[in-house]
Parts: sequence; structure tokens; C-alpha cells
Amino acid sequence: MKDILWVFGYGSLIWHPGFEPVEQVPARLDGWKRRFCLCSLRYRGTFEKHGLVLALDAAPDAYCSGVALGIPRDGQEKVLEDLRKRELFNPAYREIITTLKLQDGREVEALTYVVNREHEQYGQFNAEEQAQIIATAAGERGPNCDYLWNTADHLTELGIADPDLDWLSDRVRSIRSSAAAPA
Repeated sequence: MKDILWVFGYGSLIWHPGFEPVEQVPARLDGWKRRFCLCSLRYRGTFEKHGLVLALDAAPDAYCSGVALGIPRDGQEKVLEDLRKRELFNPAYREIITTLKLQDGREVEALTYVVNREHEQYGQFNAEEQAQIIATAAGERGPNCDYLWNTADHLTELGIADPDLDWLSDRVRSIRSSAAAPA
């Protein structure tokens, strides 16, 4: 095992990795797109009213910008155990090793989690459908909109542009403020 194990964060791992990385570097993953394509039946939604969470969905001509998180050798076993409990508690995600291009010019092999398109929780939703679901869903870890806004805000703080998430964030705010406005 190398001195540092890299993990690619593209959603909640950016703002809640569950471990203290020894290095955190903006990174790019080619051939994948960050999408709200996984129905959340527990953390950000329920079986009665699902929410949506992000996953990496294969897209040959696309790329995803996120963060490479470095795990030191002495913490790798525990971090991997915790990550797998979190990400692989059902087969909606698959764990892969892939090449990341780091912002500082390095290329590294990294572990990441991608969507299993064959899983029943996978779905393709247009932007407005995503906004309507995210604006109203909530689960064990809180409102679905908080997940969206945390991800979008942290990407912005890191200087990583994601126009789709920015549009979605604004649209969800608009839906929620319209629903809260007195009639």
C-alpha cells in the first residue's frame, strides 16, 4: 500500500468526509458526471417520499471536478472500513479505482464511488424534477436541500464551478420561498 491512499470527493465527502485528510487538492475525473440520480430512501428522503443524492454517472465526454482527499498509511484501514459502511451499505454504489488529475499537475490513482445503473434506486431526472424533489424531501440526516446547498457552497469555496448545481440551488431556494410565502 502506498503512503497516501486517495479518495475522490464529489458530493458529501467534500464537506463531511468522516476523516481528517492529510492532503486535500481540487481534482478532475474524466468520463464521469456529478448527477442527482440516486433516490435516497433513508438519509435525505423516505420510502414514502424519496430524496435525491449525488452519484458519479458515466458520461464519456464529460468530467467531474471535486476534491482528492489523502488518507495516510496509518489510518487507511479504519477510513476504508468507515467509507465502505457509508457508501456500500447497499449496492447502489460501486467502488472503483480511477485516475484523477490534481489541480497541482499530479495524476494519482484514487478510490471513488460511482452509481450502479442497474440498482432500483437509480433514476434519470430532468433539472426541474430534481429541484421539486430536493425542495421538499427530508430524511434521517435532514432536509434534502441542505445536502444540495452544502455541496454547492463548498464547491464554490474551493473555486470549483458547477453551473448545474448553482442553477439547482437557486431553483430549490425559489421553490421553498414560494411554498413558505403567505397566500
